[in-house]
Amino acid sequence: MPSTPERPQSRPLAPWAVSTTRGRLYPEPEDPTRSPWQRDRDRIIHSRAFRRLQYKTQVFVFHEGDHFRTRLTHSIEVAQIARSLARRMMLDEDLAEALALAHDVGHPPFGHAGEEALDTAMRPKGRFDHNAQSLKQVTLLERRYAAFDGLNLTWETLEGLAKHNGPVRRPGAYLVQYNALHDLELSTHASVEAQVAALADDIAYNNHDLEDGIRAGLFRLEEVAELSLPGRALARARAAHPDMPAGRAAPEMVRRVISEMVDDVAVESERRLAVLAPRSAQDVRMASQPVVAFSEGMTKDNADVRAFLRERMYRHFRVNRATQKSKRALQIVFQLLHGGPQMLPDEWRARAGDAGTPQAAETVCDYIAGMTDRFALEEYRRLTDPHVGG
Repeated sequence: MPSTPERPQSRPLAPWAVSTTRGRLYPEPEDPTRSPWQRDRDRIIHSRAFRRLQYKTQVFVFHEGDHFRTRLTHSIEVAQIARSLARRMMLDEDLAEALALAHDVGHPPFGHAGEEALDTAMRPKGRFDHNAQSLKQVTLLERRYAAFDGLNLTWETLEGLAKHNGPVRRPGAYLVQYNALHDLELSTHASVEAQVAALADDIAYNNHDLEDGIRAGLFRLEEVAELSLPGRALARARAAHPDMPAGRAAPEMVRRVISEMVDDVAVESERRLAVLAPRSAQDVRMASQPVVAFSEGMTKDNADVRAFLRERMYRHFRVNRATQKSKRALQIVFQLLHGGPQMLPDEWRARAGDAGTPQAAETVCDYIAGMTDRFALEEYRRLTDPHVGG
């Protein structure tokens, strides 16, 4: 696939940054005013899957409060961190932003509870992985354009989505199928921009769960302060603002933690890049390890925060109750629709084929994965309550 000529940048890029695109699966004329990755970002923002992230949650069900993060607010926060890191590291900010905005479009309703429910339901027939589902969403399931299915994003954006967690050793069925059509070089690392987006996801996820957990009353600020990383940040915040109102302490702590983590990633990544001395984006892909990473000390601090959240938030009885109810609802919806695909909406029913088949299972899985929390609960009631109309 021919590369497009390099586009002028408003600032110089590092030699290992992505500066040219390998193009799109379906060739299109270049946009005269936007770079290929600005165009990708805009297509992602206008997609149905991106809009639905507003009503998909990470930990709390959508109706639990207006101030808890949703997948949409999380994606926007990841994009902000990714752009900041990309700018500091002289990378293409637009590619990093596009990847950050798209990274969760394959997530089902109810966060990880929904992912576990679909993975269990699909296990005899395959597996469910939200990263692969994100790729499927933007290459097949979006139906906005007359000339093709999906969003026809650039090779670089699709590569970053597919290799969200590094080289793909055991790709699922759809990824194998798509890769045969459009080789994403699954055995290599992704670009530096994609690695930046992945680390930005980690930075945003943990810190914002800390803030949401405090807001929800699952644990207290002083308990979080016993952890090394947030404890340092809270001490700095209180030293700078001795009379700080209590309600501002957690946000002040979180913003300082994010800044420290971003600084750590930038310094460690610069060190790794200096050792590797890549001369192109392809050199980064062929490296033996990622070039964007936390330092050893920050890796430990981050692991401590993860362990705290796992024990005090993700296993909290209130979260467990919501998780179990959500998983059970999705499992029942899957079972009913897999056994009775005639109950699917017309477009989906045509794809599903016969009841109980692998094709029906895949179709039902795609249908459920696209649901918001709210729609999933409504669908559960429509399918199980005789008093609710279809």
